[in-house]
Amino acid sequence: MSRLRNWIKNYLLTGLIVVIPITITIYIIQALIGVIDEFLSVLPLRFHPDTLLGFHLPGLGLVLLGILILIVGVLTHNYAGRKLVGLWEALVRRIPIVRNIYLALKQFTEAIFINSGKHFQQVVMLEFPRPGFFSIGFSVGPARGELKGKSGERLWNVFVPCTPNPTTGYYVLVPEIELIFMTMSVEEAFKLIVSGGLIAPESSNCRTP
Repeated sequence: MSRLRNWIKNYLLTGLIVVIPITITIYIIQALIGVIDEFLSVLPLRFHPDTLLGFHLPGLGLVLLGILILIVGVLTHNYAGRKLVGLWEALVRRIPIVRNIYLALKQFTEAIFINSGKHFQQVVMLEFPRPGFFSIGFSVGPARGELKGKSGERLWNVFVPCTPNPTTGYYVLVPEIELIFMTMSVEEAFKLIVSGGLIAPESSNCRTP
């Protein structure tokens, strides 16, 4: 009976690990498609895609969503687009609760799609928050300017994210000698942090910068 219970528990957890991300991903995609469908519903009937095509095309909302995201990306790259985004963010920053939600989501998105390849240069392990306790952090390069010369040794800028929300964390200056530079990728480190250690990379090697 105990073996059966353990068998069910193990496979149930395995199933949850597979099903939950898939379900959440599908839910988000459906929500985004729903937004597009709501937008299409305000169009005059003669301009509606179903009327123009003569039939309903499943998945059209997803295609239009991709086109909309592409257009926003193109517009944001020019001066007028950047100006509009700047005005929007200036407005959002004045609204307390909305500001926190928007900035957290933006930081997380940038960390996943942009910062992981540019700003976060290296995954490091360091003793934090106290000696004997190790944390995973992201090096964003050596300290420069005034920060570089105050301590008398080479310091590194390190961001130590929180679990399971890596959009918040701690900025620390760490002596290079106290850092362990890991071989895992930034993406692997994010998975490790978000999962609370459940999804760990196979490689355990380390290297110096």
